Amino acid sequence: MVEAVAPSASLAEKIEWLIHNSWPDDLPDAGTNIEIAKAISNRTGEDMSSTTVWKLRTGRQDNPQFKTLTALATFFDVPIGYFGFAEEATSIDEDLTFKALLRKLHNAEIKPEVLRALIDLSPKTRWLMDELILAAAAADRRAEA
Repeated sequence: MVEAVAPSASLAEKIEWLIHNSWPDDLPDAGTNIEIAKAISNRTGEDMSSTTVWKLRTGRQDNPQFKTLTALATFFDVPIGYFGFAEEATSIDEDLTFKALLRKLHNAEIKPEVLRALIDLSPKTRWLMDELILAAAAADRRAEA
């Protein structure tokens, strides 16, 4: 299950989420910070170093220049508000979660027949499945930490 990053998440957490869930489909998968910086620079025309990417991803830089945020927003096709304006963040996160879900469906990481089956369940059973999926996702996150 693709879970949105919380509106209160750090800039580093938001960037990591975008790299893992909203990387442009027409590019090779995100690799090193060097490859990420090059992809962003090539796509946006804004010069970005691998050091900047590293600092942003690790939280060592949490107040980048506006042009850096603009390049990130352009590259990941998100509104600039995603990076910090709380009143916009919840709506943006919901849209991004939906886009990530569609990407996983398109890439056959989530079976469409499973989603169809969930829709057809009774409300009580769907609630039970929701709880099961959320518990599994939480256990998965704990295992990765």
